Amino acid sequence: MKIKSGFMMRSIAGCKVVVSVGKRTLDFNGIINLNDTGAFLWERLEQGADEDQLTAAILENYTEVDEATARQSVKDFVGTLREAGCLDD
Repeated sequence: MKIKSGFMMRSIAGCKVVVSVGKRTLDFNGIINLNDTGAFLWERLEQGADEDQLTAAILENYTEVDEATARQSVKDFVGTLREAGCLDD
């Protein structure tokens, strides 16, 4: 899975947001606000990570999170990005 071209993460006033650029703005003219974990996952999606790899990355970097919570959080995040049309599967 990978981020579709035309979507970029930017830092605006200290906040990480996803915006559309170029022709993509015709279909998506909103902003997605990301927390630190969302930005962390976005960066891995830019490299083509799948849900299992995202879950493993969460578990490695956020040691206080259990696997079930990490897996559900990844599923929810990926679902939000799919609904917004940001992902190529």
